Amino acid sequence: MVSISFLYPRYLLFLFLIPVFIFIHIVSLRAAKSTALRFANFEAIARIRGVDIISKNIVILSLSILVILFSIMALSGFTLHTVINASSRSFVLAIDTSKSMEANDISPNRLGAAKAAALNFVDNSPFGTRLGVVSFSGSAFIEQSVTNDKGLTKGAISDIVLSDIGGTDINEVIITGTNLLEKEDSKAIILLSDGQINVGSVEDAVKYATDNNVIVHTIAVGTEEGGETSYGLSKLDEDSLTALSYNTKGEFFRARDIDELSDSFANAIEKTRKSVGIDLSRYLLIASILLFALEYYLINTRYRRLV
Repeated sequence: MVSISFLYPRYLLFLFLIPVFIFIHIVSLRAAKSTALRFANFEAIARIRGVDIISKNIVILSLSILVILFSIMALSGFTLHTVINASSRSFVLAIDTSKSMEANDISPNRLGAAKAAALNFVDNSPFGTRLGVVSFSGSAFIEQSVTNDKGLTKGAISDIVLSDIGGTDINEVIITGTNLLEKEDSKAIILLSDGQINVGSVEDAVKYATDNNVIVHTIAVGTEEGGETSYGLSKLDEDSLTALSYNTKGEFFRARDIDELSDSFANAIEKTRKSVGIDLSRYLLIASILLFALEYYLINTRYRRLV
């Protein structure tokens, strides 16, 4: 999956200059042609020289438009995002600790099952895998920075408890997890939640992860029927989790019991991919310079005496 973004999207407003330029070019051409027809057989001259006047102007116009377009794209910081195979792995485990995670549709409850699967994941992660841990509800907390020490990681997971802070803020946890992965090579977040997002914007979370080349795998913890909590029935809401993983080139997993949770972790670590951003600004600028040189050459040689 390939996507694009712009570091400075405000400069895309200059694209409105292209239709203005085309209009001016056409008006100027018509005026010049009318003037030329007063003094000579315009079409006869064109046949003698073996150049079609209309074709000539289409070529010059097209080159000019490409020069403008490529220059604007370069100025805007045109970036291509794609996914490639990674030789190393760095993950942040983001575990939802909101009140809905006390639901008992997975034994002993959603949070307990998520922690057990996460601990098993750490034990079975390949040598050299670097892991960090974040818990989140209405706020996100760093439980453990990224490390290759499995003991520290397991200790951080074991200490996670249900939060007293209300809400589930998807945007803050993605920002926190992404910042922890800033200096890592292969960047991925494995997010476990029942999907009941009520704070923050999924769109903002996707943008932050994508801009920083972080893949987000999401694991939906719970069942469609739901489970009992201290405040009532809590059902699984997977739409936001699906959107988050899909738009960051990650994978979505549904976990309705502890076995599916463990399988989801195992499948996530097999996705040895990383998202990379390729800044094409330099190449677009070089292309615009070369096209400008070609246009200048044509105007001063083959099309020199034609309108």
